[in-house]
Amino acid sequence: MMLSPTRHSFDLRDPRLQNDRYNYYREFRENDPIHYSSHGYWVLTRYDDCDTFLRAPGVTANFTHEEDWVRARGGPNSPVVRSNRRWSFSRDGAEHRQIRRLLSRGLSPSAIDRMRPRIVQMVNDMIDAMGEGEADLISGLALPLPVAVVGELLGIPPEDAVRCRQWTNTIADVVDPVVTPQMRVRMNRAATEFEAYVMEQLAERRKNPRDDMLSMLAEPDANGEQMSDEDIVAQVLVMYNAGHETSVNVIGNGMLALLRNPEQMELVRREPERLDSGFEELARYDTALQIQARRTTLDVPLGDKVIPAGQIVMVVMGAAHRDPAHYPDPDRFDLTRTTKSLAFGSGPHYCIAATLGRLEVVLTFREMMRRYSTIELASDDLEWYSHFRFLLGLRQLPLRLGYAKD
Repeated sequence: MMLSPTRHSFDLRDPRLQNDRYNYYREFRENDPIHYSSHGYWVLTRYDDCDTFLRAPGVTANFTHEEDWVRARGGPNSPVVRSNRRWSFSRDGAEHRQIRRLLSRGLSPSAIDRMRPRIVQMVNDMIDAMGEGEADLISGLALPLPVAVVGELLGIPPEDAVRCRQWTNTIADVVDPVVTPQMRVRMNRAATEFEAYVMEQLAERRKNPRDDMLSMLAEPDANGEQMSDEDIVAQVLVMYNAGHETSVNVIGNGMLALLRNPEQMELVRREPERLDSGFEELARYDTALQIQARRTTLDVPLGDKVIPAGQIVMVVMGAAHRDPAHYPDPDRFDLTRTTKSLAFGSGPHYCIAATLGRLEVVLTFREMMRRYSTIELASDDLEWYSHFRFLLGLRQLPLRLGYAKD
């Protein structure tokens, strides 16, 4: 089927996606919300279209059948492609449901709630390390916290946290739309090393089981079902990367939004319980995962159009979260909003660890407000990640901090 792009095509390489993204999104949302780009993919920019599409049958995040995509990452038997093929969100149907069912044993609401005291302790340890004066929130708390929490849940030794973060962060580049030869070499080396490391941890758990999620995954469930070791490695990787994508950037982007909207900062200080419902606004306003790529395996009707099978679709969450049809006055940061966001996705691939991610963010802000009476931006010269247009996150967030007086 021949598709005709509109005169002005959405381009993932357009510099406006870095320096004027919300106006760029608005042009398409208002003029061509279900857009076919001359660059060979569809683009969705309205909230309802994004939500409906993510829930639709015939939509997959598995790109390992796309020859060009696979070739750029080292071929079908490369370590990183073999890993990606096993990720939970690359699986569909019965396989996907089984993976979620086996993972859910360690990610139930009760299991996550038992983590609460330990997460509070971790946050306070990191606050102690940042101290007073000038500190970087990203390197001091936002980045190490999700890695430490996932490591604690899995039973990974704390001294290996930095290595695991480096490996998984490198492997995460597999979903970047533009993979250079250097990236390909790095991600395949990291995938090989990370798999060997987790395999060693699994072997140790089978000899000496512990009270952690890796020990649980190493054994069959009550029905005798069990993931292969290769599947376990892949899901461990996904759990780490979910922290990179969401929790780190909701903490960083959310704190920046509070600093730029002092009346909202004051609201949180006055009513810290607002954080529970206010998480949705923290996650919406400058969405961490701006764009999700999907592929159609069936024709998908959407609005007055049909997206044919075999198409690549960019689901622009950053545009959906600024859709005035869903969020009145969408460019205003307002923690009294109660409308849910798509920060953790939608449909069958809704993030299975969403409860954990939400808890990390809420407890971080609650403890920061409790411990610090002064939280100020130390510099307006902020550097955002620029190599990957799908994510929106700060490399650093320099703060000026002062402890609250007892």
